[in-house]
Amino acid sequence: MKTVNVAELKDRLSYYLNEVKAGQEIVIRDRNTPIARVIPIHRDANVDDEILALAAEGKVRLAETTLDESFWNLPAPRVSPKALKNALEAERDDR
Repeated sequence: MKTVNVAELKDRLSYYLNEVKAGQEIVIRDRNTPIARVIPIHRDANVDDEILALAAEGKVRLAETTLDESFWNLPAPRVSPKALKNALEAERDDR
């Protein structure tokens, strides 16, 4: 994994983006303190362009791994309709 300070990243952005496209992960530092990580988006046949666009906008996060089949055998959570309604209303009020 490569690391780069913000100033160098600004000066050589195209170079570092090409490194990410090639599969390299880059840690970005601000005054030698790590602040972010740039990782490649691996295009999967199951991921369509709309999902990738939403990920680029920060509206969804792409999965890093797949779910184990045992996940589907777990019991579904029990949530009362009132609790669900309250959660939805609270989420709508936050906007």
